[in-house]
Amino acid sequence: MNHHQQIRSTTAAEQQEASAGGGGGEEYEDLMPVMAGRLGAEGLLSELRAGFRLLADPARGAITAESLRRSAASVLGLGGGGGEMTVEEAAAMVREGDQDGDGALSEAEFCVLMVRLSPGIMGDAEGWLEEAIADELLRSLPPPPPA
Repeated sequence: MNHHQQIRSTTAAEQQEASAGGGGGEEYEDLMPVMAGRLGAEGLLSELRAGFRLLADPARGAITAESLRRSAASVLGLGGGGGEMTVEEAAAMVREGDQDGDGALSEAEFCVLMVRLSPGIMGDAEGWLEEAIADELLRSLPPPPPA
């Protein structure tokens, strides 16, 4: 397993046990497939872009390790109680999705990373890609002539 905690769906019983303090480590439910089903490809992408804006350094227009740490504490509520994200953890998360090697995540790199980290979405990736291509082709077609 890499530096990210494994993401997996949990049953209602497991969620109840975890919220009651049992079960040891934290479990995260993969909600991306649910969001994708409700919002469609365009809506999911819009939500991912909004998430990017919350985490990005406004001056740089990208997610840096420092902007991720700051956002983890303030926006995501992951600070305090000794549970702060370390510099090393933030840098590792940025490196995970940094495809061009500039030390930061662009909006596109962030969206790709979020989809890649979702096991449920990756299982349906081919269908999503076909839908996105079809939508793009429809948008690029000239309008029909008036009747």
